[in-house]
Amino acid sequence: MHITLLQPDLFWHDPVANRAMLEERIYSLPEPTDLIVLPEMFTTGFTMDAAAVAEPMNLTTVRWLKQMAAQTGAVVTGSYVVQQKGAYFNRLIWMQPDGQFDTYDKRHLFRMAGEDAVYTAGTNRIVKEWKGWHICPLICYDLRFPVWSRNTPATSSPFDYDLLLYVANWPAARRNAWNVLLQARAIENLSYVIGVNRVGKDGNGHPYSGDSAVIDYKGEVLFRQSDTEVVHQQTLSLDDLRAFRAQFPANLDADRFTVSY
Repeated sequence: MHITLLQPDLFWHDPVANRAMLEERIYSLPEPTDLIVLPEMFTTGFTMDAAAVAEPMNLTTVRWLKQMAAQTGAVVTGSYVVQQKGAYFNRLIWMQPDGQFDTYDKRHLFRMAGEDAVYTAGTNRIVKEWKGWHICPLICYDLRFPVWSRNTPATSSPFDYDLLLYVANWPAARRNAWNVLLQARAIENLSYVIGVNRVGKDGNGHPYSGDSAVIDYKGEVLFRQSDTEVVHQQTLSLDDLRAFRAQFPANLDADRFTVSY
């Protein structure tokens, strides 16, 4: 799997500028890719002023994602602010090159910033199949909740996913938690983990250190970039992952449980 991470400094509340900036970087990729990962709220930065920036589904940003996916032949994913039936969602779009897409609404809303008072929480996790991989995309604060991220057995496999994604606007003040938890999620789930964050300051003056990372199934950091904008491309090996899982099947000793909402 050839993956591409974009760690930008976002323009505050300016979807036009952010889409143009990200589009230029996507079109400038030096190598073909299978998956392009953008940060949380990539059109605006992490904002509680949902009424000022929200879009209905299937308008500008969804159409832009369709264009990016079609022209690159890659899945493009990231979250933005969506208004639907009178409610606001921090919604991730999983856009395929053929224009088919799925959505994930952020489950864990960051109450310390008042996100839970503005946005409606999601109730369903998604796992998408792409190029033989099973991929679970989640959003920012979800990283702190290992039960939601758990790699539970699927119908025909002892694992639900092979790659766990977190798109984020994770502030620099809590960068240590971000770095540690990304590695923890990889180790406990026997999975590759990718975290994509932003840099710069948002409109509220909060700084972001980036620290976008690629972590392997042993918790080893294959890539991490702090404090500067970056476009990073990397290849992951499904064969290597499967070989490690066969050699070290810790999942067979995992506790069984169910989650209630």
